[in-house]
Amino acid sequence: MNIRVTEPQEIEVWLENNLMRVQKPGRYVGGELNQVVKEWSSTPVKVALVFPDLYEIGVPNLALTILYEAINQRPDALAERVYLPATDMEDLMRAAGIPIYGLETKHPLGQFDIIGITLPYETLYTNVLNLFDLAGIPLLAAERHENHPVIIAGGHATFNPEPMAPFIDAFVIGEGEEVIHEILNTYKAWRSRSGSREDLLYSLLEIPGVYVPRFYIPHYHSDGTIQSIERTTNFAPATVYKRVVGRLPAPPTRPIVPSIDVVHNRIAIEIMRGCTRGCRFCHAGMVTRPVRERSVEEILHAIRQALQNTGYEEVALLSLSSSDYSQITHLVERVSQEATQQHLVISLPSLRIETVSVELMDRLKGKRQSNSFTLAPEAATDRMRAVINKPIETQQLLETTQAIYKHGWTKVKLYFMIGHPTETLEDVRAIAEVSRQVLAEGRRIVGRRASLHLGVSTFVPKPHTPFQWLPCDTPEQIQAKQRVLLESLKGSGIKINWTDPKETLLEAWLSRGDRRMAEVIYHAWSLGAKFDAWQDHFDYQKWMMAFQRANLDPAFYTHRQRSLDETFPWDHISPGVRKAYLKQEYLNSLQGVLRPDCRLRCFACGILPTYKELRRQYPGPHWKCPEVPVHARA
Repeated sequence: MNIRVTEPQEIEVWLENNLMRVQKPGRYVGGELNQVVKEWSSTPVKVALVFPDLYEIGVPNLALTILYEAINQRPDALAERVYLPATDMEDLMRAAGIPIYGLETKHPLGQFDIIGITLPYETLYTNVLNLFDLAGIPLLAAERHENHPVIIAGGHATFNPEPMAPFIDAFVIGEGEEVIHEILNTYKAWRSRSGSREDLLYSLLEIPGVYVPRFYIPHYHSDGTIQSIERTTNFAPATVYKRVVGRLPAPPTRPIVPSIDVVHNRIAIEIMRGCTRGCRFCHAGMVTRPVRERSVEEILHAIRQALQNTGYEEVALLSLSSSDYSQITHLVERVSQEATQQHLVISLPSLRIETVSVELMDRLKGKRQSNSFTLAPEAATDRMRAVINKPIETQQLLETTQAIYKHGWTKVKLYFMIGHPTETLEDVRAIAEVSRQVLAEGRRIVGRRASLHLGVSTFVPKPHTPFQWLPCDTPEQIQAKQRVLLESLKGSGIKINWTDPKETLLEAWLSRGDRRMAEVIYHAWSLGAKFDAWQDHFDYQKWMMAFQRANLDPAFYTHRQRSLDETFPWDHISPGVRKAYLKQEYLNSLQGVLRPDCRLRCFACGILPTYKELRRQYPGPHWKCPEVPVHARA
């Protein structure tokens, strides 16, 4: 992009003259409650925190909220927010040579010292390239020099950083609350000695949990699989282990209150991090171990502070499995008292399928509470539940939904997944049969007011999970299963939505790709791909053309069974869970072997020995894992 405007004052003038020409101008002006504006010229280190999607998607993001508050509490640093403009605004900016800018002071993105990008999912990748282009920053890390910002990315998608490796200077693997300060301190020290950009990258190598792809070169076998990952310096660790905070810091209590409607207008409080259920398809459950909890008093204090600072009337208590929070009953009792006194809506997502979950939600139920209740069975036959390690009997699901309807909810949402390993069409038909039974129970209890919505996603075998060796279903297989569902549910009154098979393929290419995938991403972007997570923007043909230009076969990344000894593109990145454990869990899935919650019994996944020093530093209830049995300590 040809940038012609570089001064914040000029950008502000241009905004005044052009905002009425775009939809939702509130996306682009800043000025919201709780934004932090610091003096630009007197603050040593300037950080732009980027969510590479629209404002209304990015503002509620908890990771950026945490980092924004943490950085701005430092006297020597400032953090501003950057979101992607919608296409109407982008067209105007490109025509006028207006660079993408920080909302707080309108400084161009290229004038920041550090650009921190959060990547919670892979379909944001082309947006990142568009961001660089709108900022006038070279797309390739190798083409940037000392005067360019250092680009650092983090988030769940970066547990396989290779598809974006040529574009990013450094990746933070894992949790960012502590490592962000180490990065800022390292940057300040580097600048004080007027080092080269190469010197800065070497310095970042020394920070645990930071991956600098510049110092790693993949080599390939003739069949396209990974032969090895070569380190170009001995300073680069052979394995980059994720960062973990031993004790969860206080949650942010001054979130931005947006100027327009966003996807979640609420206070978000993380009550627990990590999950021990061991669902074999679940990437988040594997990469966020171990479980750490906040105390009830800490949660209540954060809620009170955030309410005072925002004026919100809804609070979401977040975790991967809220029912597993060890003090959940006590927490709900205390929070429900607060909710009654202050007329709040409290949501508690990610509940297990059991009647106690209904009782918990019933205690939180207020006059303005939603009339829908969401559960995620994921599979509908005992065999498939054993494969994915989610043992929920159909009778248990029916009893839970009966309790939901009896407690006054009229709409139930069930989330299932098709494409599981070894799945048959009979397993798919069972989804329809179980759904019909649920709706029948609802109508028996509350009559025609009962409704059922099905969300049916398609399984993608993700890195660092027991299913990472498996292929994805082909589009033809996915469509056949979707047809079975549609035919089986015809005339049932059950609403159903599912994922387009082409969107599933995109997620699979990007999440399972190696470094060669970067060329595909570049070509897709150059052909106009962006906002791929949005159905009205995603263009499958552009990606097909991009694969052709890169001379790569997309099926190599999606429909190929991996051998048990294959080296994966992400093997040098570790979430602390051992590959040997994942392999054993994969073999268990083939045999239908169920594993209980690992809070009840340790299966030596690798987390405890990897982070034994951290656990020793933070003993007690903050780490919700059993002691390692003698047979597993080796």
